[in-house]
Amino acid sequence: MAEQNGQEKTEQPTSKKLTDTREKGQVARSQELNSLAVFTTGLLVLYFTKDYLGDKLWSMSTYIFSSLDTLEISINILSMYALKAALFFLSTVFPILLGIVVISLLVGYGQVGFKISPKALMPKANKLNPITGFKNSFLSSRPLFELLKSTVKLGAIGLFSYFILEDMVLNSIGLVNFTIIEIVEYMMDNSVEFLWRVSLVYAVIAFVDFAYQRKKFLKDLKMTKQEVKEENKQLEGDPQIKSQIRGKQMEMAKKRMLQDIPTADVVITNPTHFAVALKYEVGTTAAPKVVAKGKDLLAQKIKKIAKENNVPMHEDVQLARALYKACDVGQEIPDNLFKAVAQILAYIFKLKEEKKRNSII
Repeated sequence: MAEQNGQEKTEQPTSKKLTDTREKGQVARSQELNSLAVFTTGLLVLYFTKDYLGDKLWSMSTYIFSSLDTLEISINILSMYALKAALFFLSTVFPILLGIVVISLLVGYGQVGFKISPKALMPKANKLNPITGFKNSFLSSRPLFELLKSTVKLGAIGLFSYFILEDMVLNSIGLVNFTIIEIVEYMMDNSVEFLWRVSLVYAVIAFVDFAYQRKKFLKDLKMTKQEVKEENKQLEGDPQIKSQIRGKQMEMAKKRMLQDIPTADVVITNPTHFAVALKYEVGTTAAPKVVAKGKDLLAQKIKKIAKENNVPMHEDVQLARALYKACDVGQEIPDNLFKAVAQILAYIFKLKEEKKRNSII
């Protein structure tokens, strides 16, 4: 088991690590699947176009061999044959190559999806380091494994091909009595049969390799428990830092709350454990709003600030408890408490009006 800093890599790679690895262009990919796609595409194109290709080969062969006895070598003749060869290539080989390229791209997309990875295209200094290249090429286990895999693959395909071709070679002895068309048809039919059988063997090799490459890729990306923990901290934030931030936010909110107490119209108390400061702006808010609330020591601080700023206080045990539980700072009081609070505010507003009139007289 791989280890890092004394810890075993026992955890499966997280989605973030898989995404980061993909951004670098590192994905689970089997070259054997691409080779199988190329091989199978060539087989299918050959199978469906064998009659067309046979006609082309027959026409080209007839054209060449029919004029050998009268052929005169000249620039014009060579140019004509070069043009014929180019047209023959474009009409026969080029469509096959184009189909192979398209299928190869589709297989690559099917394995890893479409993703442009600029990081993978950027030059890296370590790739230009000859010492690193020598270690990766000769002193690591990967090249040895790839060599062993290629040897086994070629051995299996070669042995299988030998038994197939042995019969075909023996049967081809009678071709001397065939016409050109019959020889071409024989070659096309046997080529398709040969490629079809070999492709079955290669398909087994390709899918085994794909399963192995994916398993090895995920194994190489395994993480230690500490790496998973550090990644979670990065995604969710360090709990200690988050706690500090919440503490500062609560402290700032508390400070703003205490600053709003002098603007309150009344502070409802119980009288020692709870204190809720209310403000009602007639015509602006539908109901009185809580500007500050506190319990125990904070309740005493609210009462102290209210007293220093001449904010009226009203003792009501049940109402103070109900307001504290039902409302947060900045919220309007609920409908079921509106009547009780309204009576208190009406009384306080009445006292304020009487005090204002007396001060004018």
